[in-house]
Amino acid sequence: MEKNHKKEGRYSYYEAGEGTPIVILHGLMGGLSNFDAVANYFSTRGYKIIIPDLPIYTQNILKTNVKSFAKYVKDFITFKGLERVILLGNSLGGHIALYHTKMYPEKVAGLVITGSSGLYESAMGDSYPKRGDYEYIKKKAEDVFYDPKVATKELIDEVYESINDRIKLIKTLTIAKSAIRHNMAKDLPKMHVQTCIIWGKDDKVTPPDVAEEFNKLLPNSTLYWIDKCGHAAMMEHPDEFNRLLEEWLTHTHLAIH
Repeated sequence: MEKNHKKEGRYSYYEAGEGTPIVILHGLMGGLSNFDAVANYFSTRGYKIIIPDLPIYTQNILKTNVKSFAKYVKDFITFKGLERVILLGNSLGGHIALYHTKMYPEKVAGLVITGSSGLYESAMGDSYPKRGDYEYIKKKAEDVFYDPKVATKELIDEVYESINDRIKLIKTLTIAKSAIRHNMAKDLPKMHVQTCIIWGKDDKVTPPDVAEEFNKLLPNSTLYWIDKCGHAAMMEHPDEFNRLLEEWLTHTHLAIH
């Protein structure tokens, strides 16, 4: 991914491929590399894949919230000179994508959410990690996946480092509170954008009934399930995730012909 990383002005982002733009929004603990498989697949099939680094830990604390991140995404899309994009978000990234779609519907041609917050937030707020407890962090990280082995030591170390960084911890808790405050239940019925919901059947962070609720409330949504899959489907079952996303893009005529 390194060679496709760019830094321009206040933005740092990954970009590959040419064609219909898909802007991907990572989650709270998620790096850009979580989307390697999606980026590699779709960037060779007529899509321009763009993954901005969200300023989760670098924005002023007053701007550390879902609404400000949605505005950041809009500014980034404008900066890139894009008219309309397909937005794809996992976890907090899904919530930011939803909120962005609510605020700037004219910018969004299609929406893809997976393990998204926005309706059910015990995900981040309950029993927040005790600082310094590595085993606890390891268990929390493994719980994100159906197969705990997907939580590599590198990934656990990264989460552990974030939790033990006082500023990052404060910002994480600020975002968790913001996610609860920006509940989308009342907004979703008014959002008519074509939406693809891809969910792990074994997601412990945002359980399957959350996906059912999103599907019920969004007027133009299609729900796809992945078996033996936790909170980050694009990492745990990348091939199946890509297959379902491509099927939806074709079905909704958002695919390249």
